[in-house]
Amino acid sequence: MLKKFLPVSLILFFWLTGCAANPVTGKNELVLVPKSTEINLGNEQYLPSRQMQGGDYKTEPQIATYIRRVGLKLAAVSDRQLPYEFNVINDSTPNAWALPGGKIVINRGLLVELNSEAELAAVLGHEIVHAAARHGAKRMERGILLQGMIIATGIASSNSEYSRFAVGGVGIVSQLLTHKYSRNAEFEADLYGMHYMSRAGYDPRAAIVLQQTFVRLAEERNPNWLNGLFASHPPSPERVAANRVTAAGLPQGGDIGRDRYQQAIAPLLRDREAYKEFDQGCKALSSGDNEQALTLAQKALKIQPHEALFHSLRGDVRLKQQRYRDAITNYNRALKYNDEYFHFYLQRGLARLKLKKTALAQADLEKSITLLPTAPALNALGNLSLDQGDHSKAKKYFMVAASSKSEAGQAASLALIRLDLPDNPHKYLQLELSRDRSNYLLAQITNRTEHSVEDVVFMIQFKDRHAKIREVQLQLPNRLGAHQKTIIATGIGPFADLRKVQGKVIQARIVED
Repeated sequence: MLKKFLPVSLILFFWLTGCAANPVTGKNELVLVPKSTEINLGNEQYLPSRQMQGGDYKTEPQIATYIRRVGLKLAAVSDRQLPYEFNVINDSTPNAWALPGGKIVINRGLLVELNSEAELAAVLGHEIVHAAARHGAKRMERGILLQGMIIATGIASSNSEYSRFAVGGVGIVSQLLTHKYSRNAEFEADLYGMHYMSRAGYDPRAAIVLQQTFVRLAEERNPNWLNGLFASHPPSPERVAANRVTAAGLPQGGDIGRDRYQQAIAPLLRDREAYKEFDQGCKALSSGDNEQALTLAQKALKIQPHEALFHSLRGDVRLKQQRYRDAITNYNRALKYNDEYFHFYLQRGLARLKLKKTALAQADLEKSITLLPTAPALNALGNLSLDQGDHSKAKKYFMVAASSKSEAGQAASLALIRLDLPDNPHKYLQLELSRDRSNYLLAQITNRTEHSVEDVVFMIQFKDRHAKIREVQLQLPNRLGAHQKTIIATGIGPFADLRKVQGKVIQARIVED
């Protein structure tokens, strides 16, 4: 039946990949995404995905070292060997996720909600199974079956303000990890994750306690949880019951590690209030209350002066206040404590642009897009390229930035069209030919851009009754709005066969407000 509906190239792909036993469940499955693709995808998306959601937690690096040690202990007993990696994201949202290929993170905000190393092992074991049992790859395969192509995948965090700025392979992701896993995938991750816990020496009953906590929190409808872990891992009483059955069939006892865990994350618990002040400061800044944001940033810094995000918040306030030198000072301090987060380079670059420090600004912006390509950085780099007379390079920057729906993306779209429209108007204005009842030619022109255009000229080429090729140029009498179309009676004809008629838009320009 597949052969009847799928293209030959896809049938060949099926034949080359075929069926294989799932390394975790042992069930035979159709495998359309090979292991190498899973690993490559994880490698490509891991850094920008972490950047988009807050960057790595750097203030107390021993915490990430501890998490990696626990994660690798569980990975060592998993049913599938992958290049597993574990990192801590510097975000207060309680969340954890796994990319295909074994790239796993847990948020700072979830760590402070756990009570023991065994609970941490339950979370990490669950995520390891998602990677090991190919749950992410299966989502990609469903996309292949539905669309005849591999869906571009990645992460767009629902609670990250930067997700709307991300562009390129990160910006057009299918939100693989923010969509809910299937019921079967969640039950499998619970089941085999508890087996991994037991093999690694942990008490699997901690997974029961953890799910009970998650069910209670879900019932409380806390937005922080609903936008985080529960968005892709919805808890349920059924999962609690299933975990009880699983635990009953495993060796009793095992390590809980409550004191060890509390000691390991003590710095996070100590700084918890500081991050609350920071989160409130970010909300104040986004609502336009600059002074309150500044006050909250200062409170956070008094508790933890080495957190780069707190210095950056001060810089973001100063940037809004057009105090560019002060903003640069704050971003310099942020970079002193964390020189691996795109936002600090991006914002310092934009501040330096305002002070006409072009070379330094360009270096910052270029550094920022190596960590996470964003519309604000790419649009700024496009404008710098324009100033330097490099229109070709400017077009490339604007083209990527224009994929974002943000204000910077819209500005890049306008700049791109303004540059490219004079040379290639047919790329943006579509011409379709038809006939009226008398077989005279009608021309429908559709503006496929986000901007109004004017001075639109189109050309019609046809053979007359003497087989002589003729060309006629016509102009639209009015402006054509964004995504609007108009039909023009050309007066050319009559034509019995439109296959001998061709046409295209040859001139147009953007309406300047």
